[in-house]
Amino acid sequence: MTDKVELKPGSRILDLGCGYGAIGIALAKAAPDAKVEMVDKDFVAVEYASKNIAANDLLNCRAFLSNGFDQVEASEFEIIASNLPAKVSNELFEIWFAEALRRLAPGGQLYVVTISGLREYIKRRFTDIFGNYEKLAQGKTYTVARATKR
Repeated sequence: MTDKVELKPGSRILDLGCGYGAIGIALAKAAPDAKVEMVDKDFVAVEYASKNIAANDLLNCRAFLSNGFDQVEASEFEIIASNLPAKVSNELFEIWFAEALRRLAPGGQLYVVTISGLREYIKRRFTDIFGNYEKLAQGKTYTVARATKR
């Protein structure tokens, strides 16, 4: 996914629902001068993300507990990325997308990885909330999409 992400020097990046940290760690490695925050509501996920950060000798990121954006203090991210869970309510997506729009800096971008069955829903919601949608990659089981705060 990092080859599809527009990384700028000094970017502030959030991996929302980081799990064990695959997306956040890849972004931290691709942009060593960025500040990467990785959050998850599951303490086991945060523990493993923290271990993976240490195993990769990364000093530009940290993982911590947060239910969505609840414990995230920063409000001006250049990038928010998430591998969206497939089995949550549409209301949760609405909350996350609206909060992502609020938390992004002007020109900031929201990147999501979803199961392909959600592709049209994500397209509609991004278009409604952000006014734009771009499909970056699609496989049989997943889609990567981006919306930009204008």
